[in-house]
Amino acid sequence: MTTYCVVGGGISGLVAAYRLRVMAGPDASITLLDPADRLGGVLRTERIGGQLIDVGAEAFVTRRPEVPALLGELGLSGKQLTTTGVRPLIHSEGRLHPLPQHTVNGIPTRPASLTGLVDDATIRWMLDEPRRPLPWTPGADPTVAELVGDRFGEQVVVRSIDPLLAGVYAGSAATIGLRAAAPTVATALDRGARSLTEAVTTALPPPQPGSVFGAIDGGYAVLIDELVRRSGLTWAQVAVRSVRPAPHGWDVLDDEGARWPADAVVLAVPAPRLPALLGDLAPRTVAAARRIEVASAAVVALALPGGTPLPEQSGVLVAGRGRLHTKAVTLSSRKWGRRGSVEMVRLSYGRFGDDLARRAGDEELLMWAEQDLATLFGITVTPEDSKVVRWLDAMPQYGPRHSDLVAELRAGLPSGLAVAGAYLDGIGVPACVAAATRAVAAIVAR
Repeated sequence: MTTYCVVGGGISGLVAAYRLRVMAGPDASITLLDPADRLGGVLRTERIGGQLIDVGAEAFVTRRPEVPALLGELGLSGKQLTTTGVRPLIHSEGRLHPLPQHTVNGIPTRPASLTGLVDDATIRWMLDEPRRPLPWTPGADPTVAELVGDRFGEQVVVRSIDPLLAGVYAGSAATIGLRAAAPTVATALDRGARSLTEAVTTALPPPQPGSVFGAIDGGYAVLIDELVRRSGLTWAQVAVRSVRPAPHGWDVLDDEGARWPADAVVLAVPAPRLPALLGDLAPRTVAAARRIEVASAAVVALALPGGTPLPEQSGVLVAGRGRLHTKAVTLSSRKWGRRGSVEMVRLSYGRFGDDLARRAGDEELLMWAEQDLATLFGITVTPEDSKVVRWLDAMPQYGPRHSDLVAELRAGLPSGLAVAGAYLDGIGVPACVAAATRAVAAIVAR
């Protein structure tokens, strides 16, 4: 009988366990080790104000195939939700603006789409951009801020791009590389685009019918429960101390001194945990993992009284700091459709480098949430229910040359070990599903 261990019970570990069952068959032994009181990692569904709401990741990009395909495999396609079609706003310089359209992760194709969000001098600078020489070396990977700030101006970076990258990575245009944030733009530049305007226009995907984002009716808990059931895994609720070579393959050592033998192991943990698990076993992997920086975030989920006068928008992305503490607000009842008698709202806190999610207490975050709602929408209400959830060191930063770093990390792993997680090939549930599938294919093939 073939024996596998999966270290980590987030979506990456659960998909890995499920893929192992599919690829290795019913006789394989699959043990998942995670000390948490629940499986799912940063996918977490809570009941607040009588309504189920995801308080970690809350949506997936439907135009990537991984999650719709996985739901189909599991017989859950009927559970997939689409948005109502309302759009988000950006809060900048004390005002709310429509989120610019025709952009690639906030990088605009048309200066006119930023009218009112940036000043007239910036609009003129953008209009002139195609006439200015563009020094570009194929294969280059500057930060988004370096390229866009030079070509379009700082206001475009701060007011159009940073709000999106803060929401996705808990980072900024100054911390994220172009090839991670806008790979199609980088490809267009490599192929000879004569300006950033031309590159972004080339990279902009054609309009497609349907919702860009999807969610699951009943929350991600529905997917988690089905992955656990279908994988037939054994959950060992222990923390793993290290992974060591053994005559038969590998020994996974837990913090209680027990040894878990395995023919192969998937390490589905955040990058900062890899050095402690691997020690001197894989020095190239450990060195690469230590170079991947991470951010922390916190989510405040509120159930507001029914009829609270919220705008008919999906939410608000925040540019800059100003009076607001939040970086993003999701008006969940507007975005996904109202269910029940309350208005569901999520506010996100924490960016790379500020440690706000770690140092602020629950009461402070709840106070900020009420203040931020008053500043944004002019409403002062007492929530009927609330929940504060923290995701510490859970948001990897995709800096310049991140793909080279990941290639080095993977190349340093001994045969029989594989990695999965959001720090590898992209943040988001679809990327985690893809990375876990790749990890399992590698170890089963060996």
